[in-house]
Amino acid sequence: MTKIALLPSGSVSDEAARYLFEGQEARYEYHKLIANVFLSTANGTTDYSIIPIENTIEGSVTLHTDWLVHEVDLPIQAEWVYPSIQNLISRKEEVTDEDNKLDYGRIVKVLSHPVAMAQCLQYLREHLPHAEQEHVSSTAEAVRIVRDNPGKGWAAIGTTIAAGNNGLDILEQGVTDHDNNYTRFLLVGNRPFTERQSDVQKTSILVTLPEDFPGALSQVLSAFAWRRINLTRIESRPTKKKLGTYYFFIDINMSLDSVLLPAAIEEIEALGCQVRVLGSYPSFTYPIVEG
Repeated sequence: MTKIALLPSGSVSDEAARYLFEGQEARYEYHKLIANVFLSTANGTTDYSIIPIENTIEGSVTLHTDWLVHEVDLPIQAEWVYPSIQNLISRKEEVTDEDNKLDYGRIVKVLSHPVAMAQCLQYLREHLPHAEQEHVSSTAEAVRIVRDNPGKGWAAIGTTIAAGNNGLDILEQGVTDHDNNYTRFLLVGNRPFTERQSDVQKTSILVTLPEDFPGALSQVLSAFAWRRINLTRIESRPTKKKLGTYYFFIDINMSLDSVLLPAAIEEIEALGCQVRVLGSYPSFTYPIVEG
C-alpha cells in the first residue's frame, strides 16, 4: 500500500491527492505543518509527500520551495494541477438573520491558510471588510477551529470536504476572486511514480551562478534558447548563504532522457554554474487523461 504524507484531511491537498491516486490503494497520513509532511517522507515513514507549490492567483509558495531546496533531498516524481475551490464555512444558524439569509455583520473573524485567504481578497473586501482575518496552517485547520469555537461569529475559508468532516455549513460556494483558480502540486519521494502515465514530461533544476561572472544568467538561458528548449518557469530565490546571491529554480518542458536537455546542462556547468536536478517526471493537467 502506498503511504502518502499531506496537509490535514479536508484541505485542498487532500482533495488533490485523492484525485491523483483515484482507484489506487493508498493510506493518507495527515500533518498540521508542511515541515512534518516533508520530514515524514524524508525519514522513510511515508513513500511520498504532497506539496502545493504554485497557485494561479498567488504564484509560488516560497516556503514550500525553500523546504524542497534547503531542508530535504526528495526528488520530484510527478506534478499535477487541481482546481482550488474555496467556500465560506460556519454554522448557518449563527450568522443568518430572521429570514434565514446570510448576515455578514454577524461574522467577526475569518480564518484560513494565507494562500487561500489571498485568493479571496476581493470577496473579503466587498463583504467582510469589518471581520478580523487570521492565518492558520491549512484550510482544514481553519474549519476545525471554527467547529471548536461555536457562538463566536467565526467563519473559515475552506473546502467542501472540510465542511462535511466537521459538521459545518457552506454559507457561500466558490468565494475565490477568479474562476480559473488552480493549484499546482508536486509529488516528492524516492519511489518512482508509475500509477499513471502522461505524454507530457518535465524536468526541474536548480542553477546557482558563479560569482563575478557578468551576463551568466543570459548565457544560461541561451543554452536553452538555441536548442529550442521551452522553459515553463524560472524563479530566483536567495541561497541563504550570502546577501545578494541567488539560485534559479527552472522548470523545463522536456524529459532528462532526451538528447538536448543533458547537453544544455553540460553547457551550463561548463560556464561554472552549479546544477542540481530536482526531478524528471510526468506532468498531468486537469482533468487527467491517461497518456
